[in-house]
Amino acid sequence: MTADEIKALQKELELLYQVAQAVSSFELSEVLNEIVRIAAEVTGGDSVLVYVLDKDAEELVLRASRNPHPTLLQHIKLKLGEGITGWVAVQNEPVALAQGASKDARFKGFRSLPEDRFEAFLSVPILSKRGVVGVINVQHKQPHQHAEMEIKLLAAVGKLAGGAVENALLLEETLALKEALALRKLVERAKGVLMRRRGLSEPEAFKLLQKESMDTRKSIKEVAEAVLLMDKLSFKE
Repeated sequence: MTADEIKALQKELELLYQVAQAVSSFELSEVLNEIVRIAAEVTGGDSVLVYVLDKDAEELVLRASRNPHPTLLQHIKLKLGEGITGWVAVQNEPVALAQGASKDARFKGFRSLPEDRFEAFLSVPILSKRGVVGVINVQHKQPHQHAEMEIKLLAAVGKLAGGAVENALLLEETLALKEALALRKLVERAKGVLMRRRGLSEPEAFKLLQKESMDTRKSIKEVAEAVLLMDKLSFKE
């Protein structure tokens, strides 16, 4: 093995070690941002997009990007099998296009994504033991011939990160359920106050909360909290 080959191998091992360290986090955004960073380092791509699978909706949702797209995250979605991204998710296989990516028969573009006009496209699945949990897309503005090692390294990143992404998704779902339950309890208490103070039925009390939410452009949580605060202050008087 030559000195250059040894150096290249050391770099590959270091990158894989970075992935192993990065995926120790339970915060989904942290895991995805590290995937973006490492994917960019592995490939030198001008763009890195990470899609995460929403199993209930059976669609891939854009959750992280190297280039800032705050208004697009969680809004750009692809059905399984749709576009190159959806194809990779279904087939569990990488796709590497050196140029003319938008001309590929599987390609699906979005006007709001300038990356869709880039030439080269490399896409690999993010895999856990249970299957696909997402897809990593790397794009180059100019034609780019993907080296075999580049494809293998990015695929390895997808495999190493899969379990962490799945665990982070489960935690996110658990927290969302807890938050939904807490909101339901809050609204129930606010309805109780309105029913007691205004002699309203339960449906009427809920409609009043909804109307106030729409009229004030505040969340129903904020409205319910305001009702409970006013009740508390009135009680002290």
